[in-house]
Parts: sequence; C-alpha cells; structure tokens
Amino acid sequence: MEQEVAIEGLDAFAAQFWNEAGEAKVFAFHGPMGAGKTTIITALCKYKGVTDTISSPTFSVINQYAYNENGEEKFIYHIDLYRLKSLEEVVQTGVEDCLYSNSICMVEWPERAEELLDENTMHIQITPVTTTQRMIKIEKAVI
Repeated sequence: MEQEVAIEGLDAFAAQFWNEAGEAKVFAFHGPMGAGKTTIITALCKYKGVTDTISSPTFSVINQYAYNENGEEKFIYHIDLYRLKSLEEVVQTGVEDCLYSNSICMVEWPERAEELLDENTMHIQITPVTTTQRMIKIEKAVI
C-alpha cells in the first residue's frame, strides 16, 4: 500500500492503517528527521483510544501508552532508537522485551535494531512531499 497523506487526513489514514495491519504487532517507521514519524504514530495511538500525551521518546527511548480494547487494558510501546549507537545499547534499554511482549510496538529509527525485527514486522516508509503532505508506503508483515 502506498498513498499520499495530508496532515488533515491522518484520522482517516489511521483507520485504514489499523484495518490493514491485521495481526501485526511490530511496526518499523522509516524516514528522515522531520518526516513526521511521531506525528503519524500519535494519530495511530489516538485512533486506538490512547488518552495519554503522546510524545517522542528520543531521550527516554521507550514510552508506554495504555488503551482499552474490549474491556481489557492493553499497551502500545513507542520506541525511538535515534540516540542508540549499537545493538547492545538497544538490548540494554529493554527494547527487546517490548518487541516480544505481544503488545503493539512502534519503532522509530528501526535500522539500529534490524537484527531484532523479524518477518512479522510491518515496515512503514515516510517520505516528505510538502510541508503538510507525506508519501507513506507500507510493506505488510508476513503474518
């Protein structure tokens, strides 16, 4: 799936994204600095019902957000690997535990932990088109 999305169209995109996601739990967001990874992740979390403030976990590395699904509390892990320099650092911060938790994980800068991502990871490539438009290409997971 590849489509151009405007900022004002993020809510509709989020609905379509979750419909397409199927059983996928790990989502790798690729794109240059300022491409809108956190903005898109925010829309995806809001669609799931997250009411917490959603922000980039650049310094904390991992943010955890709760949402309710069918009366059950579930979690989304928002992971930003930008500052990490090695796979060892990634593992030491607890990222691996999140990835294998069976919770939704949204990973920014996934290139820094490719070894931890398997064929069930859904990859999202974000390319700026204009200041308010992004080309979003989604490669479905194997699941």
